[in-house]
Amino acid sequence: MSEPYQPALTYGEYLKVPELLRLQVCLSDPPHHDELQFIIVHQVYELWFKLMLHEIDEVIHRLHRDDLKTAVRLMRRVVEIQKVLLQHIEVLETMRPQDFLEFRNNLKPASGFQSWQFRELEFVSGLKDEAFLEHHRHDAVAFERLQKRWREPSLRDVFFDVLRRHGFRIPEGRHFDEGERQQCLSELLKIHEAPDEHADLYQLCEALIDYDEHFCLWRDRHVRMVERVIGYKRGTGGSEGVPYLKRTLERKFFPELWAVRTHLGEGAY
Repeated sequence: MSEPYQPALTYGEYLKVPELLRLQVCLSDPPHHDELQFIIVHQVYELWFKLMLHEIDEVIHRLHRDDLKTAVRLMRRVVEIQKVLLQHIEVLETMRPQDFLEFRNNLKPASGFQSWQFRELEFVSGLKDEAFLEHHRHDAVAFERLQKRWREPSLRDVFFDVLRRHGFRIPEGRHFDEGERQQCLSELLKIHEAPDEHADLYQLCEALIDYDEHFCLWRDRHVRMVERVIGYKRGTGGSEGVPYLKRTLERKFFPELWAVRTHLGEGAY
């Protein structure tokens, strides 16, 4: 007997396009023209966040195995995604403030502050704030995912583990006191003063600071966009809005990689 006929897989079936296109549901009635744009941009952000987490998890796996070249290649991919995220802000800025205000109240009390994948990115990169863990306790799925990220080694942790395995005297622990910080900078300086001698480690350092820099650039562009659209209004979820966002601008995953630049050319500690 011949096998039953099976139609060939189509583009729409593979990508679940019909299901995807049903996920944009405007709350304004009648639907405001700009609400669809607002929803799509934020849904696309969440898809990119999913891919970033997927790639960073693989980077961590590769670093555990000392596969530095693959780790660097995948971090470069993450940075390219970050560049796309920056461009999304320009799309949002085509929306006039008065138009956003016509449907903004429908969003309350939802808020971008509730994006657990964004918090996962912070946690997996090394910025683990227990307050954000507690903030998501009411959401079982989000809380479980963030708890897992809280317990697991971060990209920052694994980076320093790599340096220790390569003979650099990096202090143990998640947080460094001032003496430990100076010790860490002294060891990082050895890599940055001899980049050809430590080529793979130097390229890893550069890939990580590129990632950190683009996260900082996104934070800055995001707060400028928010201020441009809603000024100093409070967030839809009740946060301070722009004042809160401005306080996050100096958050870095790898502050030691930034600080070592100050000491290049000064000699050893």
